[in-house]
Amino acid sequence: MDSSVGPSGEAPLVSPDDGAALDRDIWSMAWPAMLSFVVVNVVDVVDVALVGRLGRHTVAAWGYSTQCVHLVETLLQSVGIGCVALAARALGAREPRRARGVVLASVLVAEGVAALGLALAILVPRQILRLLDAEPDVVEIAVPFFRLFAGAMLLYAAAFMYESALRARRNTRGPMVIAAVVMAVKTALSVLLVFGLFGLPRLELVGAGIATCAAHAVGLLLYVMLARRESADEDVSSAASAVLSSANEVFRVSLPSMGERLIMSLALLTYFKILSAYGSAAIAAYAIGVRLLSFSWAPGLGFAAAASTFVGQALGASDSERAKRAGARSVAQAVIFMCGLGTLFLFLRGPLARGFTADAHVAENLVPFMTMLAIAQPFMGAHFTLGGVLRGAGDTMTPLVGAAVGNWAFRVPLAWAFTRFMGHDLVWVWAALIGDHFARMVVCGIVFLRGRWAARTGATLFEGS
Repeated sequence: MDSSVGPSGEAPLVSPDDGAALDRDIWSMAWPAMLSFVVVNVVDVVDVALVGRLGRHTVAAWGYSTQCVHLVETLLQSVGIGCVALAARALGAREPRRARGVVLASVLVAEGVAALGLALAILVPRQILRLLDAEPDVVEIAVPFFRLFAGAMLLYAAAFMYESALRARRNTRGPMVIAAVVMAVKTALSVLLVFGLFGLPRLELVGAGIATCAAHAVGLLLYVMLARRESADEDVSSAASAVLSSANEVFRVSLPSMGERLIMSLALLTYFKILSAYGSAAIAAYAIGVRLLSFSWAPGLGFAAAASTFVGQALGASDSERAKRAGARSVAQAVIFMCGLGTLFLFLRGPLARGFTADAHVAENLVPFMTMLAIAQPFMGAHFTLGGVLRGAGDTMTPLVGAAVGNWAFRVPLAWAFTRFMGHDLVWVWAALIGDHFARMVVCGIVFLRGRWAARTGATLFEGS
């Protein structure tokens, strides 16, 4: 194979050192990843727009359920982070067999996490929702959707590992296309089943859950077909024999990232509980606002995905200086993009709020939330991408520390103090978000500038692996 060409005919694993060429390489990988994240967010926004027409209690039920299942989803994404870091490093070192073993081990770990989440949703859904102070009427509406959404995570788990494997190979266009197909399936089925069009039963929130399961099933099928096509000439049996040796690495790299996501999700659930004191309108506003503003997160997530792959491949090829340059350029581009999009959302917050809810009280709460989250965008862009750099180097502990400091030293304590001691309006609870993201940027930025993350090079992160 020509050493200048990556797997499956993609871009070179280690590109020239020219700064402009590196910027183009980063951008060519980042923009399809951005579009993938945008497409995923479109699905959530469509859900919000549809469910928002069913009443405040239904929106709150959707918000509580998605917040709970988000915990499982973020744990699965943690396994994907480990998959990208380890597979990219193996590919950078020209060890495709090790990379395939990492992917298969990641699928097994992810399915175990998803199965545990589904078991809890089946056995104790009401108890979980009541812990968040959900109102009784809201709980009864939420339970069927909660279970369906948790079941969809079994499908999403395997699909996301295949997606992570493609990103480790610097292929972000395949996931972009599959995300568009999944969005189309989910949107069409949601419209039909939520409102019962063309003679179908009106299932309301349950219809959205069924549509989610069906869409993830389609996505998994497409990823399996793509994986079979790309591995048609590979020795799959040799990859299977490498699973056990790779599982330990996957788990060790993913565990701090799982801890990070767990810390964040528990903080968000606690934040949700604090918001409950302001009523279901505040919960509904938060559920809608996060989905709307998540569009402005896409550049940070896209550049984080690109940075993680470029850093992993560069360190796998024992090129620490290139890894540092790729990281710095990715962060700079992410901050610029997210400043622009944050400004755009700031000016459009009023029309967007009125466009996605017919409830005047919910819209009134939504506008200041969007203002605060828009202000936080530069900090988010920086820490998203810095986290991607560090994870690509195998350092999943620093983002964990950043999440702990940001959420538990700033967001939750500030929101609790504003509510319980100072009696401030809801806008102050929203403002606590800014402190969270600023602190995470500072923690990750300090470690990045020290440069020690680039010291470990080669195909593996752990001795003896």
